Amino acid sequence: MAEDEATREVEAEPPAEESNEPMDLMTALQMVLKKALAEDGLHRGLREACKAIESRKALLCVLAQDCDQADYTKLIQALCNEVNVHLIRVPEAVKLGEWAGLCKLDAEGTARKVVKCSCVVVSDFGDESEGLTILQEFLKSSE
Repeated sequence: MAEDEATREVEAEPPAEESNEPMDLMTALQMVLKKALAEDGLHRGLREACKAIESRKALLCVLAQDCDQADYTKLIQALCNEVNVHLIRVPEAVKLGEWAGLCKLDAEGTARKVVKCSCVVVSDFGDESEGLTILQEFLKSSE
């Protein structure tokens, strides 16, 4: 029985070695958003984002660069500057919507019917993860 446990441990180690590759910022952000969604710490859309920022619950704000309404981006940027919330920009609103859970998943796990999302605010990161540490290092270096 002890030999079986040792074999299971050895089999479990190689996938951990594969994950030692450096994680980029967008992958880390995706991981953090999924954890925050699971912990009910994700606010999606302008109304929820503004309420979270103004109530000073916001830890991080993510804004899509392809948002075509200038007033929308100005409002979010002004609120983040006023309350000193970190602002990260992502290139596409469709990707941000997928990361924020605004989509249906089919049997294979691929996203279908993805809804665009221009702004997401994180108020609870959830559990400590590799993505969160990478994201926090990026935020410290960008100050």
